[in-house]
Amino acid sequence: MSSQRVIVVMGVAGTGKTTVGRLLAEALGLPYAEGDAFHPAANVAKMSAGVPLDDGDRLPWLDAIGEWIGHRAGQGGGVVAASCLKRAYRDRLRATAPDAVFVHLSGDRPLIERRMADRKGHFMPPSLLDSQFAALEPLQADETGAAVDVTGTPEEITERALAALRDLGTAP
Repeated sequence: MSSQRVIVVMGVAGTGKTTVGRLLAEALGLPYAEGDAFHPAANVAKMSAGVPLDDGDRLPWLDAIGEWIGHRAGQGGGVVAASCLKRAYRDRLRATAPDAVFVHLSGDRPLIERRMADRKGHFMPPSLLDSQFAALEPLQADETGAAVDVTGTPEEITERALAALRDLGTAP
């Protein structure tokens, strides 16, 4: 893996970004950061109340993640889990780490909705899933990254992500 690569595990809520991100970081021997930890308290309160974030809400969050990935790009890489649903968000992150690679965890809505309903203790309610899918702009051909299907176990998903990263030349 290039010493400057940062991997952003992206996708709508409930796709397993945190779990797969941690497993990827472990497999690659890289530090991991949880994107949700970069949200200001006001964002968490808004989402907890079932109110979707707007672009203005997301900018401080994206800038905080951008600071982390910019630092990690100069320090041997890292893995961060962050929704990054829109191209503009990913472009904002690439401004600080131009070689960032995006792993888009994707799956069908019924599967993701079931996973969200089953998880406990997370501030993001299943009622916001519609807004997540509405905002989603899949990776475009000129973006370095790959879509990875989220069916199966976390380990199976992680293996697919590692294979996709190897295909991109960004993982051993």
